Amino acid sequence: MRQPGPGGRPGTIPPVPGRPATLLGALAASALCALLLALVTWQVLVRGPLLSWDARLSGALVRTVPDPVTEALSDLGNIPVALPVLLLAAGYAARRGNRRGAAAAVAAMALVPALVVPLKEWTARPGPLEPWAAGYFPSGHTATAFVAYAGAALLLRPYTRRRWPAAAALVLTGATAAGLVLRGFHWPLDVAASLLLCTPLLLAVSGSCRSTRRSSG
Repeated sequence: MRQPGPGGRPGTIPPVPGRPATLLGALAASALCALLLALVTWQVLVRGPLLSWDARLSGALVRTVPDPVTEALSDLGNIPVALPVLLLAAGYAARRGNRRGAAAAVAAMALVPALVVPLKEWTARPGPLEPWAAGYFPSGHTATAFVAYAGAALLLRPYTRRRWPAAAALVLTGATAAGLVLRGFHWPLDVAASLLLCTPLLLAVSGSCRSTRRSSG
């Protein structure tokens, strides 16, 4: 509560507890994601035992759903499909005063290829149905879908009391990931690695949106 100043006049508002804890929580989550991503990447590079489990899971899932269905789901991670969703949400948020959050979301999307492409070239992992090809780890489509749809949900969150943006982001990202694995376009670990890679980016977007709301308040 506000403490009275000299003469009974309103004084300053004491620091609000919880904000440092929120920042520390985001940093801890980002560090955990980085650690898990490093572990998975190491397993891919050394062809470790984790890849055997990954291959068995992929073999049990691939082509269990008709290809036209899984291909349509995979297309949700295409840039022409996912990027306009994020740009529309960023434009709306910027018009409502959340320019910092909008800029952070767009920057996160710009970082996706800068992070994904070098990992693809470094690991050179073959695909489930194309062992002669390389560059499947991590999944660029999953990363694009995750950042676009979850980023849009974070930008829209302050302007609606409903939870449909978050639910839609979860469904669209999950549908993309499922389509990629079921069609055989990616191994399950490729998808998991993209989620780990992009989670810190989205935590940064969330922090930018929170700081904008505090400034407005």
